[in-house]
Amino acid sequence: QVQLVESGGGLVQAGGSLRLSCAASGRSIATSAMGWFRQAPGKEREFVAAIDWTGSTRYTDSVKRRFIVLRDAAKNTLFLQMYSLKPEDTAVYYCAARSALTLSTTGRSYDDWGQGIQVTVSS
Repeated sequence: QVQLVESGGGLVQAGGSLRLSCAASGRSIATSAMGWFRQAPGKEREFVAAIDWTGSTRYTDSVKRRFIVLRDAAKNTLFLQMYSLKPEDTAVYYCAARSALTLSTTGRSYDDWGQGIQVTVSS
């Protein structure tokens, strides 16, 4: 089991940037596929970005060229660097880990989740 703790959320104006962090313990993220998901009020949880054990990444279309998922294996920490934020990016963001090496865009495929962190983008 992996313990995940997100940080770095907050309130930002449209067009601004934020970097979310996800500190992991219990297993190395270098040997895990990791993902970011988000859930806006009244909406279902949706896939945002993922990275597999080789470093290959995938993004949902709405965040491509604006968000970057990366990891620091030495710190066992996953990041989501977010640029050009829009009001529609407002949501609770969750970090997730799966024991498999390959990434997935499906939340059910992930075994462990962080508690979530609020990101609010004002217009």
